[in-house]
Amino acid sequence: MNFDWIDRAASARAAGTGLSRRGFMKAAGAATGGLVLGFTLPGAHRFAHAAQAKVYAPNAFLRVAPDNTVTVIVNRLEFGQGVHTSLPMLIAEELDADWSQMRGELAPAGDVYKDPAFGMQITGGSGSIARGFLQYREIGARARAMLVAAAAEQWKVEPGRCSTAKGMVLGPNGQKASYGSLAEAAMKQPVPATVVLKEPKAFRYIGKPMRRLDARAKSSGRQQFGIDFTPQNAVSVLVARPPVFGARVAKFDAAAARAVKGVVEVLEVELDRGARGIAVFATGYWPAKQGRDALQAEWDTSAVEKVDSARQLEVYRQLANAPGGSVARKADMAPLAGATHKISALYEFPYLAHAPMEPLNCVVDLKLEACTIWAGTQSQTVDQQVAASLLGLKPEQVTIHTMMAGGGFGRRAVLSSDWVGDAVRVARAWRAAGKSGPVKLVWSREDDIRGGYYRPSYVHRAELGIDGKGKIVAWDHKIVGQSIMAGTMFEQGMVKDGVDGSTVEGMGQPYAVPMNLRVEGVKQNVPVLWWRSVGSTHTAYVMETLIDEAAHIAGVDPVTYRKGLMGEKHARHRAALDLAVAKSGYSSKKLAKGRAWGVAVHESFGSVVAWVVEASVADGVPKLHRAVAGVHCNQPVNPLSIEAQIQGAALMGLGMTLPGAAITLKDGVVEQQNFGDYVVARHHEMPQVEVHIVPSNDPPTGIGEPGLPPLAPAFANAVFRLTGKRLRKLPFDLASA
Repeated sequence: MNFDWIDRAASARAAGTGLSRRGFMKAAGAATGGLVLGFTLPGAHRFAHAAQAKVYAPNAFLRVAPDNTVTVIVNRLEFGQGVHTSLPMLIAEELDADWSQMRGELAPAGDVYKDPAFGMQITGGSGSIARGFLQYREIGARARAMLVAAAAEQWKVEPGRCSTAKGMVLGPNGQKASYGSLAEAAMKQPVPATVVLKEPKAFRYIGKPMRRLDARAKSSGRQQFGIDFTPQNAVSVLVARPPVFGARVAKFDAAAARAVKGVVEVLEVELDRGARGIAVFATGYWPAKQGRDALQAEWDTSAVEKVDSARQLEVYRQLANAPGGSVARKADMAPLAGATHKISALYEFPYLAHAPMEPLNCVVDLKLEACTIWAGTQSQTVDQQVAASLLGLKPEQVTIHTMMAGGGFGRRAVLSSDWVGDAVRVARAWRAAGKSGPVKLVWSREDDIRGGYYRPSYVHRAELGIDGKGKIVAWDHKIVGQSIMAGTMFEQGMVKDGVDGSTVEGMGQPYAVPMNLRVEGVKQNVPVLWWRSVGSTHTAYVMETLIDEAAHIAGVDPVTYRKGLMGEKHARHRAALDLAVAKSGYSSKKLAKGRAWGVAVHESFGSVVAWVVEASVADGVPKLHRAVAGVHCNQPVNPLSIEAQIQGAALMGLGMTLPGAAITLKDGVVEQQNFGDYVVARHHEMPQVEVHIVPSNDPPTGIGEPGLPPLAPAFANAVFRLTGKRLRKLPFDLASA
């Protein structure tokens, strides 16, 4: 569906052309048929300043069709997290809609869909529901008021005498009218300036388990994902990329590639980060792959750094033990020298690839003064701006259709727009060669895993002092690794005095400990990016295993010790931990022989998740059997989506611990290329997972990422109880512990 009318109407109104609100509504109705609503809501967030741009309040849209179906335009990417259902639930709640008539539709790129916190259209930070909760509910409430006003006008009664239920307006004298029959008249009503939202006790949908609107299409294979979409006359493209990041083509022979049936062109192309590659254009994916395999190419790597994981780790260790670094937190370390007990620990974390089930893909149709893109992107605004810049166009000349995506975990939200930018660069080369028509760039699984933008590699060095009563009297800590935010649009807001806030998030909290925290930022020729739960992927592991170790030294139960350090503050942490403990049977259940408990709790993206796990070790191999989560995310919107998110996060958290779950480099070349040598958790490794939600009526907080960070440390703490070994590195390696 074409949404150009939305931008044109909004721009005209903003420019003072005299287009009234009613005129805008009429234009909307004419374009789509039925009632269309868009509302602007203010918003602010710590990232707004970092964006260095005007923070636009996003518009969410609601369309009521004559057949009574209600379509909610979702301003986020749906890639498995469930917003295609949860956001429509919010509108349906205040609209008093019939759930069987609700539909979802992904929004294209556009100013009206920008996130109020980021000032850009983006899906990330576990913020879709947290930042859409009031916005989407108010849209539903306003739409309901307009429908009621339209019915009351027809029936010549006061609106206050009408009510609504399941997609119908009910009059005081037995009148009934469906939303679909009232849509055209409702469009002519003024939009209410204010609305009264329901109290939680009146919720009919919010907080109730709702099956996903897209479940049937996905389970039956009918759902079209980005990788499924191939427009008419499109050519498929695979790119031979240099083996070292940023390297260039020295020379190549395309004769054998051109000889492959279906290959139509081979061109040298520009790529992300100044690299150059070789694009093979063909009539389909397979001939493009065969053609690429047949290429004979030599690469010039002389001008780029060749990172080697072994050498990098050695340097990181030296830096971690050296003085200096940027100060993130200050505390008096004098008590460390005289402490009764001491813990000295060095933690190591590798690069991690996102490895979503659907590899990266993008379709670009480039014309003289316009560009159309189809992509399952998390960051439409950035991609639109980058594409426009590469093509010498204005952003409004670039149309992006958001496609359903098969996972992402942050990889589809690159601030350099590497994968969409590469597709545009390839399309530009195609057009420069005198060709026309859409270009579909697909990354193979190998391209995806070796393509960069990893969770950074880190080394932590910690020195803890504990007194005779088990109290932590000093905690000296240093983190070494690359900054995710440096060099990006978020640097100004997220990097302060040399400290990337995403590197240290989660350190110290929620415990009352005197911590001296420093960071040594290192630059490396390895592209890095956020990975599901960002800094908490490593900080939670360090915090929760060290707190567990301190509890052991103090001779105090690890749950009791944690709660003591929390004090009376952090009630949500205590509630989540208490719930996980109660539901797991931690304090009352006798475990089977050879099993042990492990506990961890962590807050990220405003939500607290506590894990209580059962694990065993056989022949030196740790096994996770059961994992019970206590989740405090404030008001749950769809408990089924929350459960699914926590289950998925547990799977990724477990995956971090498995041997082979690491990206390593040798002389600048990534050594892993597919699931045969880059390990992810599989079905037989998945434990029994139970998810329990702390009841709350407070505004919801994030849920997509918070389940991941505490899983691995809970598992490691259980392994310690079985083996007496503290696992200081991920993935687990009992032999070297």
